Amino acid sequence: MARSRVSRHWRVVSIALVSSAMAFSLTACGGGSDDSSSDDGKDSSQTDGGKGDDAGDGPANEVDTSKVIGELKGSNDMSVKLHSAVRDEGGFVTVTGTLTNDGSKTFSYNVWSSAETSVRSKSSISGATLVDTKNKKRYMILRDTDGECLCTTGLTGIKAKESRAIHAQFPAPSKDVKEVQFQLPSMTPATIKLSEG
Repeated sequence: MARSRVSRHWRVVSIALVSSAMAFSLTACGGGSDDSSSDDGKDSSQTDGGKGDDAGDGPANEVDTSKVIGELKGSNDMSVKLHSAVRDEGGFVTVTGTLTNDGSKTFSYNVWSSAETSVRSKSSISGATLVDTKNKKRYMILRDTDGECLCTTGLTGIKAKESRAIHAQFPAPSKDVKEVQFQLPSMTPATIKLSEG
């Protein structure tokens, strides 16, 4: 009986410690000012590493959508026009594009997410990859520490003729690679040129 009380006591202490640590980390990460005029002139989409909580966030909204560097066609009348694939100094490639439902029905089933069980969002393009065909290497979308892809999420209920901005961030291939293939499950791949950011 005494052993049971001690064991129960340590469980309660452990739960309290974990709860406190989680509350502290949420508080530490959630800070920031509600004041929209910051001195550094950057908005949150420029500093979050390309990760957005839904289709409207992230660098996909900052690109020239009239420029098309590649196009993918898929089942259910879905298509993707790619607008940029920019290599930055930090060793990443950010791909932006526009996903369009060219059909007459709402598209709700997401076939583009990764099969990885560690990926939290299942309504994303986390299954996209960049393929360096020259060196035979495949690059998967980067993940944050919570298992979320650094890509567009919230891709459900896409109405007929509706378009949504998308983005995905990958590790950059070596500097000598100037062209890669962008692949998205159930869609035709597109060969795209990398630009320097």
